[in-house]
Amino acid sequence: MVEIVKTSDGSDTLFVPELNEHYHSVHGAIQESEYIFIKCGLNFSNADPIRIFEVGFGTGLNAFLTAVDEASKSKKIIYSSIEKYPLPDSLIKELNFKNFFSRESAYLFDLIHKGKWNIPLKISNNFTLTKKLGDITKQKIMGNYDLIFFDAFGPDKQPEMWTDEVFKNIAEITVQNGILLTYSVKGEVKRMLRKHGFKVYRLPGPPGKHQIIRAIKI
Repeated sequence: MVEIVKTSDGSDTLFVPELNEHYHSVHGAIQESEYIFIKCGLNFSNADPIRIFEVGFGTGLNAFLTAVDEASKSKKIIYSSIEKYPLPDSLIKELNFKNFFSRESAYLFDLIHKGKWNIPLKISNNFTLTKKLGDITKQKIMGNYDLIFFDAFGPDKQPEMWTDEVFKNIAEITVQNGILLTYSVKGEVKRMLRKHGFKVYRLPGPPGKHQIIRAIKI
């Protein structure tokens, strides 16, 4: 059974005993996601509108932080995410992410999770979300995206998510100069990214993580 765990920055994460894995860093769930996907990804991209594809919707934290970051800006966000195992609403309601933001921003978290799956939902004037119920290891993803959030469980926990076939599909939907962010810097991950047309950069990681990857589609 999935357990709620408090991380070092006070925000919650989830622990999956069967995988012996957490959804986010125990050194700070919000801190980690803000650094990797917002600071090093969203805020680094010059695309406008910006089309985002996320591998692993999970708790919806990355989508939430993206919506919060763009709420006061004019850039348009078209956000899509795929998830095989959606979390129950009862568990989502127990997470404390909203406590770290204003009431207005916190409301975005509720909108994100109230939205139906597989149907585009306008969260705000600049943010449209589509939560796709599916399995990226078995179905081909279509579209064109400027920014990829690759946030699956680690290669040692879910190796089927980190295969050559998956990265080939990801490369096909990433536009030229598009950006991919992931926390894994394993040699195999870097080799697959390079094989499929990305230039790989290793960046300093958030607390508890030595490095992360930012890859640019050539």
